[in-house]
Amino acid sequence: MAKLASKVYGDALFEVGLEKARLGELEEEVLAVKRILLENPEFEQLMLHPKIDNDNKIKAIESVFKDRISDDCVGLLVIVVTKGRYKELPRIFDYFIAKVKEYNKIGIAQITSAVPLKDDWKKKIEAKLLETTDYVKMEMNFHVDDSLIGGLIIRIGDRVVDSSIRSHLVDLTGKLTKISLEA
Repeated sequence: MAKLASKVYGDALFEVGLEKARLGELEEEVLAVKRILLENPEFEQLMLHPKIDNDNKIKAIESVFKDRISDDCVGLLVIVVTKGRYKELPRIFDYFIAKVKEYNKIGIAQITSAVPLKDDWKKKIEAKLLETTDYVKMEMNFHVDDSLIGGLIIRIGDRVVDSSIRSHLVDLTGKLTKISLEA
């Protein structure tokens, strides 16, 4: 259900931004609000407190954000509170940001390797991803997982390319087990 809420509200904000030709501005506002909320966990406690009614939560949102961000963004916050979805706000924001990046042909790649990669390898991987996708820019996020033994796992959205030695060994083990069972 949370994924559905993030999609519904994220899509609504995206459509408003697209319709008003304000996607870039809304993305900046969403990133700023997200940062502010992360830096002020007591505000989230206030928003999630069961004994504080929605009217007071909305007043708090308006006193903090009104005239600092667009009415569209404030409106989203108010609707999210009114519908009891405030807890899902980080996922709504993440979905919206990902949708704007996709619209702007900016890919977000998660690259996992067994060892830290040198800068020249990172640049080669980025160049290869740009060459083999429709993206014009890539945001590269590198991670290390020594259990891979070697190779890479590249994840862009819901697409995964796993060339790790670990996955090859798992495949080989499965094939060998199948062969020994058939013999």
